[in-house]
Amino acid sequence: IFTAHGVIMIFFVAMPLVTGLMNFVVPLQIGARDVSFPFLNNLSFWMTVGGAVIVMMSLFVGEFARTGWLAYPPLSGIGYSPDVGVDYYIWALQVAGVGTLLSGVNLVCTIVKMRAPGMTMMRMPIFTWTALCTNVLIVAAFPVLTAVLALLALDRYVGTNFFTNDFGGNPMMYVNLIWIWGHPEVYILILPAFGIFSEVTSAFCGKRLFGYTSMVYATVVITILSYLVWLHHFFTMGSGASVNSFFGITTMIISIPTGAKIFNWLFTMYRGRIRFELPMMWTVAFMLTFTVGGMTGVLLAVPPADFVLHNSLFLVAHFHNVIIGGVLFGLFAGISYWFPKAFGFRLDPFWGKMSFWFWVVGFWFAFMPLYILGLMGVTRRLRTFEDPSLQIWFIIAAFGAFLILLGILSFLIQIFVSVRRREQLRDDTGDPWDGRTLEWATSSPPPAYNFAFTPVVHDLDAWADMKNRGYQRPLTGFRDIHMPRNTGAGVVLAGLSVVLAMALIWYIWWLAIVSFVALIGYAIAHTFNYNRDFHIPSSDVTRVEDERTRLLAATSQAG
Repeated sequence: IFTAHGVIMIFFVAMPLVTGLMNFVVPLQIGARDVSFPFLNNLSFWMTVGGAVIVMMSLFVGEFARTGWLAYPPLSGIGYSPDVGVDYYIWALQVAGVGTLLSGVNLVCTIVKMRAPGMTMMRMPIFTWTALCTNVLIVAAFPVLTAVLALLALDRYVGTNFFTNDFGGNPMMYVNLIWIWGHPEVYILILPAFGIFSEVTSAFCGKRLFGYTSMVYATVVITILSYLVWLHHFFTMGSGASVNSFFGITTMIISIPTGAKIFNWLFTMYRGRIRFELPMMWTVAFMLTFTVGGMTGVLLAVPPADFVLHNSLFLVAHFHNVIIGGVLFGLFAGISYWFPKAFGFRLDPFWGKMSFWFWVVGFWFAFMPLYILGLMGVTRRLRTFEDPSLQIWFIIAAFGAFLILLGILSFLIQIFVSVRRREQLRDDTGDPWDGRTLEWATSSPPPAYNFAFTPVVHDLDAWADMKNRGYQRPLTGFRDIHMPRNTGAGVVLAGLSVVLAMALIWYIWWLAIVSFVALIGYAIAHTFNYNRDFHIPSSDVTRVEDERTRLLAATSQAG
């Protein structure tokens, strides 16, 4: 259960949600028609799905890994885990990791090369900045994960001795390598959430983000420093006092730019006309919750303190404090903020607020007792706890977990109710929140080509600037728009990857060879397909834009 929870939540809940939001919002924010490599996007999505399929199959066919979510050797070696669980783990992450890496390359390229004319780097929305830094981290970190899992696979399949205890192997090397990927990974998750909060705060306070430049620098500093802190995950492994103190200090330093961001958001709210819509409520809850999690992180950064708290429930509480309080609240804010942009109608506010209060109150009830238990020395990953004096804290935590369950159910009800009531919640303006960045300049949902004319940017908060100048939408003069054609190649390649992975997991060598050859062959064959694009005729563009003009006129009369 511990392994399944960790693997599925990080790799197949948080990562796809974060990547998906970036994929949807970034091209709209920079005024682009699509990402740089549309086919890579297709492939990376289906590869992620393939990884998820493999992981879910191991719940039913064979068995799930019993190694913890990072599969430390020697427990994950063939001696202690002779069954297929760890093989499932390795190949699911390899397949999904390829998808993540490709989308990272794609989004970096998109942001660097495809910005609208006039949008310099320092005029990009903060969410686009955080997406850029996140994807730079992905490109730099995921090859390490691929390599370390490949080495572990060699240990298991071929009998090499990279991470064994004998014959010159060293399990500590695996722990180092997996965390050199693992620490940037948590920043890959949190940076886009920071970007979402920046967009939400600026939009719902009706003013520019306070300290835009410092926000950008803080994001870049976090990106760089996230590579200098990985050892804080194993202070107790015997690296020596000087190494521990170096990594302890860098870990404390990384909290400074994060704190700067919190103050920037607070100063943006100061004297702003704040509208407490749902995304803004998530942002305020995040600031309160995440600050506590951040403080406990600084506490854990002190190596002597970490020797006491290492592997206790205190650590579990800290991690969930920043991932739920930061990443998850950020995703909820982002979903409620951009949902009308994606689907053309808002989410139901009543059930959204129910979900919000259940989640926030439930979170505090569920995880604050764990801090107390951790300070009492209760270790993690135990099924039963014998000491009756601790029982009360576990009961409080269970009550909190029940509230979180109600929060999840409320969220699902919210989606259902919103779809049922979509006509009342419809938004025809394309700008339901009075937004400030370019994605609100187009219709909701955006047309296939995003923008009929590529917008020209003159200032930060481009859309707010255009509205202030009395911008008029062009109503005539549309041209044919060049777009990529749909293709099934991504599904086929990902499907072959899943077959290859299953063959390797179950040691079906003939199938592995056949699927590998098919995979390479199909990939090469696809490169000879030159018929990949088409033009949307100007008549179609005119029809879509005229319909939007009619809707805008109708809403302005109604309003």
